[in-house]
Amino acid sequence: MASVWQTMQDFYAWALENGDSRTDPWLLVYSPAPVILIFSVYLVLVALGPRLMGSREPFTLHYVLLIYNVALVGLSVYMFYEFLVTSVLAGYSYLCQPVDYSESELGMRMARVCWWFYFSKVIELLDTIFFIMRKKFNQISFLHVYHHATMIFNWWAGVKYVAGGQAFFIGMLNSFVHIFMYLYYALAVLGPSMQKYLWWKRYLTLLQLTQFGAIALHSGYNLVTDCPFPDGFNTAVFAYIITLIILFLNFYYQTYLRRTQRKKM
Repeated sequence: MASVWQTMQDFYAWALENGDSRTDPWLLVYSPAPVILIFSVYLVLVALGPRLMGSREPFTLHYVLLIYNVALVGLSVYMFYEFLVTSVLAGYSYLCQPVDYSESELGMRMARVCWWFYFSKVIELLDTIFFIMRKKFNQISFLHVYHHATMIFNWWAGVKYVAGGQAFFIGMLNSFVHIFMYLYYALAVLGPSMQKYLWWKRYLTLLQLTQFGAIALHSGYNLVTDCPFPDGFNTAVFAYIITLIILFLNFYYQTYLRRTQRKKM
């Protein structure tokens, strides 16, 4: 048992010291401990939040939600722009791109936007907190919690070890999708008068599925070709994205196809 514990300690020390020296000093990067703490608090709130709100009136949060969603639209636009422009200026390959670990202007610019993308996933945990405060418990599905909770770990590892390279492709696509997702949420906050303009919710899910399909193809391609990007990361991304495809396909079926079938009966 002592040797196992020592092996775990040695691996933890190795994991800490073998990260990207450029990003290690940045907030929430050097050690996984803060992320594990955030993750743990998040799960506790998911478990206990509905009970704590059980006898309380739901919060409206009208202006808070409007500011929050508009801010995330702006952040998503910024990140998409940075991923796209930096990758083009640096001559990135959209098929196979190793990480640029240099401290060049473009190398650091890509690393910084990767950190912002990672930090945005921490901010987005507030989605769930707002659902709890508004007593929208039906929105807190397994898919919702799984997606939000795992993304912070995925991108901690991304920024800690591979801030750039193939990772930019995921961040760029996801930022693009989130522009429209948080725009939808911002418009929905404006009330019933906006409902007639929000007919495109279904297509948001299709856009998300298209994104996941593109990421799966991208990661899968790099697993079968000789690309100088860590296969371990490509394998993890591929396996993870398959789980999201399955979960989102089920969500799409249950929400749109099955509901339509029931209405016809």
